[in-house]
Amino acid sequence: MSSVAPSTPTTVLIIEDEANIASFAKLYLEAAGFSVSVAHRGDEGLAMAQRDHPALVVLDLMLPGMDGYEITRQLRAAGGSTPAIVMLTARDDAVDTVVGLELGADDYLTKPFNPRELVARVRAVLRRTTATPEEDDEAAFRTYEIGGLRIEVGPREVFVDDEQVALTPKEFDLLVTLVDSRGVVLTREQLLERVWGFTFLGDSRTIDVHVRQLRRKLGEACPIQTVWGTGYKVPAKR
Repeated sequence: MSSVAPSTPTTVLIIEDEANIASFAKLYLEAAGFSVSVAHRGDEGLAMAQRDHPALVVLDLMLPGMDGYEITRQLRAAGGSTPAIVMLTARDDAVDTVVGLELGADDYLTKPFNPRELVARVRAVLRRTTATPEEDDEAAFRTYEIGGLRIEVGPREVFVDDEQVALTPKEFDLLVTLVDSRGVVLTREQLLERVWGFTFLGDSRTIDVHVRQLRRKLGEACPIQTVWGTGYKVPAKR
């Protein structure tokens, strides 16, 4: 287990009712340099998240007191600076994944999981949510327009026919990554590395779920094309 401390903020809250899973995840995250607290009930975990403002929440879906869906809904409804969320689901169920991502989760893991993968995903999510001032200045001037779709990179806003569309952080990052590489086919593995920050530890279905969500939200304005057997692309400018 690595002892290299991640960049600040480093606080992580685990909301998990299975004590062995919570303690194992806490052990590995603390060994990686994070400051970790644990809640075993959903209502208790929500109260801790609202009080302590962790950088990231590792959140089980099925919890006593309040389930992970409702916790995510309430945290995202609060607006302002909300923690990143990595959801844990006991079932390999695409419905759970889609609902969780739709509510605003940043990533997910299916139990049982490798604790090293959890650490990698937590680091990747936090890395995406902490940009340097130089990166922010550069991004502030970037705008993409593709048909009726407009992407304002600095404020992280997306519009279809001048109507704003709410995207999760990962959906936005995936869309911008593909638009940045217009005309180039990106494999699922490349997208995992560029958007999620890891390669072999990733589940390529994460990409497919996010693409489905983007197509649903953006409708006909979604420029993403499937390249069967390879990955996805946004066509080059005409």
